Amino acid sequence: MRHSSGEGCPLLIGYARVSTTDQTPALQEDALRQAGCTKIFRDVMSGAAADRPGLQQALEYVRPGDVLVVWKLDRLGRSLKHLIAVVEDLRARGVGFRSLQEEMDTTTPGGQLIFHIFGALAEFERALIRERTRAGLAAARARGRQGGRPRKLTPDAVRLAQQMLAQPGTTVTAVAAALHVHRGTLYRAFRRGSRE
Repeated sequence: MRHSSGEGCPLLIGYARVSTTDQTPALQEDALRQAGCTKIFRDVMSGAAADRPGLQQALEYVRPGDVLVVWKLDRLGRSLKHLIAVVEDLRARGVGFRSLQEEMDTTTPGGQLIFHIFGALAEFERALIRERTRAGLAAARARGRQGGRPRKLTPDAVRLAQQMLAQPGTTVTAVAAALHVHRGTLYRAFRRGSRE
């Protein structure tokens, strides 16, 4: 059950996460209570896990005017991109966000500025990755290599398949099974061969 922390005061909701069962969230929870959190949600699982019930409950619990508080930024987001997405969603719903260790508070102008810088850095990182990927593919093409998965059938295997199919009564299904590939893979290899 929700309750107000006082007239005009935001309700502080805590979220704590530890990675394994041999760790205890007590340190985080003590810090969250000391910061004024009246309710704390928790998860005991890797930060990389997409499905975190405690975080989901916390996100469903907060209301406009509330502030979601974590002990450290890495307790909330799986990645910088995920962290930014969660905090942006909170902002759109009128919910603040505070991280105790980094002293970030999106309810203040300084905290909002830091968060916007985070967003710009994440976009810069994505742009760099896209640029590196394009440059790598262009360099590979210049050396005669194509991107994508390697072909399952070598040119020798395709020739063998064609020879097998030339035998009376041999089906594409039987040849594909003998070469441990799907029939569609065999058909695509034949089509490529006819174009090359």
